[in-house]
Amino acid sequence: MSFTVIIPARLASTRLPNKPLADLGGKPMVVRVAERAAQSGADRIIVATDHTDIVAACNVHGVEVCITRSDHPSGTDRIAEVAAAIGLPADAVVVNVQGDEPLIDPDLIAATAKLIGNDVPMSTAAHPIHDVAETFNPNVVKVVLDRASRALYFSRATIPWHRDGFAQSKEALPTGYAPLRHIGLYAYRNDFLQAYPKLELSPIEQIEALEQLRVLWHGIPIAVHVTNEAPAAGVDTPEDLERVRRHYV
Repeated sequence: MSFTVIIPARLASTRLPNKPLADLGGKPMVVRVAERAAQSGADRIIVATDHTDIVAACNVHGVEVCITRSDHPSGTDRIAEVAAAIGLPADAVVVNVQGDEPLIDPDLIAATAKLIGNDVPMSTAAHPIHDVAETFNPNVVKVVLDRASRALYFSRATIPWHRDGFAQSKEALPTGYAPLRHIGLYAYRNDFLQAYPKLELSPIEQIEALEQLRVLWHGIPIAVHVTNEAPAAGVDTPEDLERVRRHYV
């Protein structure tokens, strides 16, 4: 499977300033992400950024980097600019790996990329939830699939709702019930990636604050790779950073 990984990285972060450049065992976080992505079998790994400090850090460590406009509303728009700039063909597969995921599983990247085909222009990943607190946490995004493992809906709500089980108790998950937690990893066929930023915004996307709902609202399928293991958490806070740093001691 041939695919390109593009890693959007910006310095702006309210909870953790200069996050992509945070030191992890002597290398910036964004470089560590690129190193993990390189283990996935990707043909090419490119960091997409609007800041010269990130460009400089990538150059020092031999990571390909592309400077982008600074006014992109999302990382998806940023990687679309890069994919167009480097001249990827329409049927090329592009994987969006977030710049704050230095412990991302390379096999998960590859598995998500492999789902892209002529009839499926976008894919993502998910894993079963076994914790009742996460099930009811609106910050944990859930996804429901059809029989072909394509997304029916993403939500911050608890879906599917176990009517009988939750009627009895919400202190523990009903036997055999394991909702799926969405993992923020995406792959695209390049022709769709270029069209995606131009799609009309959808009401459900704005209500849930979930960008991927725009795709489903337009009737476009999203394939979902389900992994049994929860991936290592990304870095959003100083506490997350210290946790990840322990892997590089």
